[in-house]
Amino acid sequence: MPLNPVACPDCDLLQNIPHLPPQAKARCRRCGKVLAINRPRANERTLALAIGAAIVFTLANGFPLMGLSVAGREVDTTIMGGAWMMWQEGQQMTAALVAICAVIAPAIYISFTIVVLITSRWYRPAPVWVGELLLWAELAHEWAMAEVMMLGILVALVKIADLATVIVGVGMFATGALIVLITMIAVNFDPEKIWAQVQWVGSVTSEPVGGLRTGGDREAEK
Repeated sequence: MPLNPVACPDCDLLQNIPHLPPQAKARCRRCGKVLAINRPRANERTLALAIGAAIVFTLANGFPLMGLSVAGREVDTTIMGGAWMMWQEGQQMTAALVAICAVIAPAIYISFTIVVLITSRWYRPAPVWVGELLLWAELAHEWAMAEVMMLGILVALVKIADLATVIVGVGMFATGALIVLITMIAVNFDPEKIWAQVQWVGSVTSEPVGGLRTGGDREAEK
């Protein structure tokens, strides 16, 4: 049975996507744009990756990125610690960008993705706010650029390697793992399945998958 009509994002041709076998792709009849890919259990894998990313994100922000040892003195800093130092030195714009791209946006993306995936597993159809969270998660993903911060750190390490002893902290390894996990989340995530489950019409009441009924359903039966 065909799904709801889908408009091609490239040429706007409206067409139905039939049921796809595992790993099959549906392409636009006009321009060949890939419209859908049937990846079995893709969102289950994404949920596991998102939970792992949440753990790694906590480590990346709770432990120092790196430390410097000069003349017997050692200092270290975390991601937010570095942003705070920039703020105190008068670089408010740079500090705000670092905080948004390396901390706030990844936190929103990971947490909203976990909430969306868990809720869509337990409720069919999913509440309308799941779609709103999905929009915010996609927006946050565009701003989550921890890899840019990591590149800046590596450039700084090369420049100061001859001036001080660099001590790589746990936060550095955790940030590297976080970059990999966020990329894997984006590759595995299938938001179209979530959109198909979202309840956009208020006449249908969301029910847990286990079959528990709401009070409104019982009243309707009476």
